[in-house]
Amino acid sequence: MKSFLIIGMGKFGYYLCRELSKLGNEILAVDMEEECLTPCLSMVTSAQIGDCTKLEVLKELGVGNFDRCFVCIGTNFQSSLEITSLLKETGAKWVVSRASTDVQAKFLLRNGADEVVYPERDITERIAKKSSASHVFDFVDLGDYGIYEVLPLKNWVGKSIKELNVRVSYNISILGIREKDGSLFMPDADYRFEGDDHMMVMGSDADLARFIKKL
Repeated sequence: MKSFLIIGMGKFGYYLCRELSKLGNEILAVDMEEECLTPCLSMVTSAQIGDCTKLEVLKELGVGNFDRCFVCIGTNFQSSLEITSLLKETGAKWVVSRASTDVQAKFLLRNGADEVVYPERDITERIAKKSSASHVFDFVDLGDYGIYEVLPLKNWVGKSIKELNVRVSYNISILGIREKDGSLFMPDADYRFEGDDHMMVMGSDADLARFIKKL
């Protein structure tokens, strides 16, 4: 269990709260508006009304006690930038700030953010990659690499990983197989593919793009 400070309870802040809460973490949610905090009250350890652009407010929160501090403000970049900087000034261990553009990200990183996230960009990229190829069920971005959930190629059905020499022939790794009866993590070389298997394949963006075109 970890402790998180979430500043800004718009849609992104709310969903972040929800997912962190499901994992059993301690959460302090902060927003300037009481009505923004109300929907998350059942999910958080505590909630507080406050203007985090004010140094004294952040000092009272004890930001250095949290494993991560999230700045989830999406409508006022000036406030997001100020809060990011003040969090570091008041001893925050790790600051994750929301950005909408690369320019915003550069300013945030220069002013104290340890990490920047792009919720809108990331979700649209994920949707685009899932939608643009047949039989792509999910996608995880790992920078220059990625993980796709896909069906096996038609000519793979009935053949084993060893027979197909997947790693050498396609330069991808099969991390897991989701079958009717369960899931296999790191299947052995003798595993034979079935037509309705969902494979988790990992590789570079370039190698995955070439593989996806074959589906």
